[in-house]
Amino acid sequence: MNRFGVEVTLKHSPKLDPGYIPLYKFNQAFLKDAKQPIGLAVERSSGEMAVCETFIHGTPEMREADCYYVNRLIKTILWMKGGFKIYVRGSEDICAYLQEAYSAGGCQEFDWDYMANVFEHPFEVVSCDKLPEAKDSPKAIGRHLDGCRIGFDAGGSDRKVSAVIDGESVFDEEVVWFPKTNSDPDYHYDGIVAALKSAAEHMPRVDAVGVSSAGVYINDRTMNASLFLQVPKDLFDQKVKDIYIRAITDTFGNVPYAVANDGDVSALAGAMSLEEDNVLGIAMGTSEAVGYVDPQGRITGWLNELAFVPVDAQAGAMRDEWSGDIGCGVKYFSQDGIIKLAPRAGIELDEALSPAEKLKVVQKLMAEDDPRAADVYRSTGVYLAHALAFYFDLYHFKHVLLLGRVMSGKGGDLILATCKEVMADEYPEIASQINPTLPDEKFRRVGQSAAAASLPEIVK
Repeated sequence: MNRFGVEVTLKHSPKLDPGYIPLYKFNQAFLKDAKQPIGLAVERSSGEMAVCETFIHGTPEMREADCYYVNRLIKTILWMKGGFKIYVRGSEDICAYLQEAYSAGGCQEFDWDYMANVFEHPFEVVSCDKLPEAKDSPKAIGRHLDGCRIGFDAGGSDRKVSAVIDGESVFDEEVVWFPKTNSDPDYHYDGIVAALKSAAEHMPRVDAVGVSSAGVYINDRTMNASLFLQVPKDLFDQKVKDIYIRAITDTFGNVPYAVANDGDVSALAGAMSLEEDNVLGIAMGTSEAVGYVDPQGRITGWLNELAFVPVDAQAGAMRDEWSGDIGCGVKYFSQDGIIKLAPRAGIELDEALSPAEKLKVVQKLMAEDDPRAADVYRSTGVYLAHALAFYFDLYHFKHVLLLGRVMSGKGGDLILATCKEVMADEYPEIASQINPTLPDEKFRRVGQSAAAASLPEIVK
């Protein structure tokens, strides 16, 4: 396969998506003949800095490939770590390209606007002679098991809640809801409160509440989240930024609470489940939620929004409705990925069904050993193998815990088996260093809410 003059070869392609070009494979092929050094850095809050030394070709005939490679690299860093300022050393041409791309009307306008809003700082691309030094500020979080705790996990199709007493779950509940299509923030607030009250009924008291939720959270406040996609900005500022704080304090008064990105909580759930550190947690549900616990058992504070990190370099990759970009993880490692592949396998899905209901149709067929459903899950397993190689290059994790409704049942087992098979053949050196695993069936679906309960510390 050829993309921008770069020849990409691979042993394993998804049966239902033969044009798939793993971005990791593209990057490897691109770098074989790239000799001109270039330095890139992305600045985020508190002076934290992600730094990358790499290469481009620097020739007119390969300019399109150079721009594409750097574009995807910067987008990866932005959604992995976050940031509002890009430094470029070694190529004024690439700097000018990025300045145009990350601007109003540029091809990465969504990322430019999103990051500026999240970090409350104008987005910039600047040229420099010397790159800033890399800096991170990881911190310990969670794993508190004492007392009577509630853990709430807000997903895009269902909400989960757990009542946990001294580390033991005494009640779990899942309720279907539709946050992404509701513009009234009171709908969200009422759903959150209903879940909290439901869990509280199964404990003698409530000592602390932890929340796992998709989006970006700073000081327990919602800075941006697709769950509230339809809420107008004025109502978002008034009622959504502190929605979890209000729901908890209105219901239980002055109890300790903590709100964290669901990806971070999935990683924490993985670390707690495996009793290990250096864990990448991937929750495949409405979206792809990712988090990372480092070798010291700390949360990095990065965005870890791999749903919007590109994994597919093919020109015809599926477009994400929210960001407007193509080839990003959300369309491969979520219910959208299964829904995308189902018609290609000959499975007709009723358009009147919700995405969660469409997924259940495919899951039911898989439970009945339908070969069409098996093709869907095998293709997803091939996607995952190539993506895990890419993610390993970014994080150098040891364990991968695969969570979420997509990984439930026979389909999840087939995804994992296919993934391991493909990795062993295509990336043997990486396959020998990592351990992708599934939790038990119950933990796959409600593990995040139980882990969320451990987030706040009860000060005695």
